[in-house]
Amino acid sequence: MRIADVRAFPISFPLPEDGQVTLGIGRTVKRDAVLVKVTTDDGLVGWGEAHAGRSPGAIARLVETTLKALVMGMDAADVSGVGARIYKMQLASHGMGAAAAMAMSGLDMALWDIRGKAVGWPLYRLLGGSARAVPAYAGGISLGYQPPDELVEEAHGMVARGYRALKLRIGDTAALDGARVAAVRRGLGADVAILTDANTAYSLADARAVMPVLDANAVAWLEEPFPAHDHRSYAEARRFGTVPLAAGENHYTRYEFARLVEDRSITILQPDLSKCGGITEGLRIAALASAWRLPINPHTSVTGLNMAASVHFLAAIENGGYFEADTAKVNLFRDRLCSDAFTLEVDGTVRPLEGPGLGVEIDEDFLAAHPLIDGPGYV
Repeated sequence: MRIADVRAFPISFPLPEDGQVTLGIGRTVKRDAVLVKVTTDDGLVGWGEAHAGRSPGAIARLVETTLKALVMGMDAADVSGVGARIYKMQLASHGMGAAAAMAMSGLDMALWDIRGKAVGWPLYRLLGGSARAVPAYAGGISLGYQPPDELVEEAHGMVARGYRALKLRIGDTAALDGARVAAVRRGLGADVAILTDANTAYSLADARAVMPVLDANAVAWLEEPFPAHDHRSYAEARRFGTVPLAAGENHYTRYEFARLVEDRSITILQPDLSKCGGITEGLRIAALASAWRLPINPHTSVTGLNMAASVHFLAAIENGGYFEADTAKVNLFRDRLCSDAFTLEVDGTVRPLEGPGLGVEIDEDFLAAHPLIDGPGYV
């Protein structure tokens, strides 16, 4: 079972005005994704998602040139060997850094899909897990900057669908953020968990100003107040209140997560399986975190592939937390690109799919109909 072909598909779709959300990194105007298709010499096909990195054409090109050349002919079941080769030739020296990690993530996910299909097992079973219930929160590109009464109405809609936790987009101003959080807490009561995400938009002064309001409203975490590399600000901000700091979607490989753990500033770890290096690297990160009794709450990207993979992953690790369910009003990559990646149960949980591998079927006609749209996805 050798790797016979590797292809990457950069795809996009524009968002209608009523599907656009404003958050800490701007207003969404389109969605991008990169799918990776791996074919073996005996005809098995695996699919994975590489995060688009706000440059989907570049990520796809990196997959189809450099990574493809490095792994062609290798054993498709040898996920550790494939990762080691890419690490040596790209990540360790003179490579493309984060771009290589994202590209490798899609390739690795596709190889795990193949492994499951080869033995007829769903991914969670292959990883040593069970079809257990995983708590989900309403996330994705939703619950953004809007008047508090409108935000409370949207939040009520999420709760009515079954969610017992949701994530608010903050990073506007401390005053407006605090007003929105307080309004949602009043509107939903004490039984719904509120998470917050600043999308790296805060200064230290902003974090200091907003933390008392987050504390007062029993917020479960403050996600990415600062850029991933700003270690000093995280170290300062952890002293501002009791709400734990969360990060990880913009950290790559177990080595960067080792730094997070050792710093002791961030205690909610959020690797993204389409960014951190893939499922193989995600398992290593989870094992590292488990030694420190730290939970893993993966960031989930834009297509059903990463969503399904994240549920399988959470059902197989001992320190799994929430699944980030995509609740964007418009997401063709969730609704039309592939078969359903998850189903929310009445108690606010999801379970891994039972089909072999990831258990997700891809509509290749959709890929052809949604070619790359160049330019930024946020304005």
